[in-house]
Amino acid sequence: MDFTAIARQRQSCRSYDTARPIEPEKLNAVLEAARLAPSACNGQPWHITVCKGAAAQKAAAACMGMGMNKFAPDAPVLLVISEKPYVRTAAVGAKLKNNDYRSIDIGIAAAYITAEAAAQGLGSCILGWLDDAKLRALCHLDMPVRLVITLGYAKPDDPLRKKVRKPLDELVSEVSE
Repeated sequence: MDFTAIARQRQSCRSYDTARPIEPEKLNAVLEAARLAPSACNGQPWHITVCKGAAAQKAAAACMGMGMNKFAPDAPVLLVISEKPYVRTAAVGAKLKNNDYRSIDIGIAAAYITAEAAAQGLGSCILGWLDDAKLRALCHLDMPVRLVITLGYAKPDDPLRKKVRKPLDELVSEVSE
């Protein structure tokens, strides 16, 4: 499958098949994609905690405040993505340029994770609504949790939704001099 086909197929899954676990080789492929994701100064300023079983249920509960993410407990795997310190060169660049490279890098890793999940036939959803303190305690983390990604197989009756996106001319401009 080429990348554009993956991008067209990938959607935020909110209906997981609770009876179908993720094969270890597919989970490893998703994690390997994150490892290969680019980052500022190749610093990879993230840590991924894989939550399964009871830990997945607790992680899901930490993402469900105020009625949000009610589907999360149905996902067999939750990936908790936390920050790690910058490497020295990226830290200097972030300070000098007033740019949060860590958040950018974590976003890129999340994109790689969700694209590879789609390539593996898995559903995924990136969750930003989360309880940092609960997730840190659950996963024994000392740095902020930035994202949680649910992973699993979509239910067979979960249809591919039409993508509603802005037109390209609203998103792209060109400068030639």
